[in-house]
Amino acid sequence: MTSPLLSVSHLKKVFRTGRQELVLFDDLSFQVPAGEMLAIIGESGCGKSTLLHLLGALDHPTAGEIHFEDTAVHGLHGDAASDFRSRRIGYVWQFHYLLPEFTAQENVAMPLLMRNGAKQAALQSAGEWLDKVGLSDRADHRTGELSGGEQQRVALARALITGPRLLLADEPTGDLDTATAQRVFGLIEQLHRQLGLTSIIVTHLGRIDI
Repeated sequence: MTSPLLSVSHLKKVFRTGRQELVLFDDLSFQVPAGEMLAIIGESGCGKSTLLHLLGALDHPTAGEIHFEDTAVHGLHGDAASDFRSRRIGYVWQFHYLLPEFTAQENVAMPLLMRNGAKQAALQSAGEWLDKVGLSDRADHRTGELSGGEQQRVALARALITGPRLLLADEPTGDLDTATAQRVFGLIEQLHRQLGLTSIIVTHLGRIDI
């Protein structure tokens, strides 16, 4: 039997404020096989985004374990957590977080440049990724010159340029109108299949169809 790509065991997350405790989830266990596309669906405040942060080594659980292949994600801190995220995880947020002073191509290339990669090679790869998301004609445009859907497609290309095994998407279409949201999600689904990704997508009720 093939081992799961991602395994979560008895996960617990508690936020404490003074004497108050907010338990978002407790004794949560699940496995995600390689190649799976999984939606985490629920109302605001139920802990969806927090769970995604834990899976991506952006936060730490109160208790429990998270294993990504041979990596104990729950035990990663500092540089080790940053290295894990940069090499194994692609992350797409509800807000694109593109840098406004750079072009679309430069924004997509940024993860490679931050690894001290060669600038020309990084820009060439970014151009290829913009073509994959249908934005090769927008490569030289800055963030303010792109529509909301285009900005999110640039963010998706930036998330995937490093070749991650796991894509985490936190409300990736939450700021878009319904028609644009469906087109962006269709692109995520297409790239998921083409690249053999494992994908976990957080969304509100009714936002997407898988």
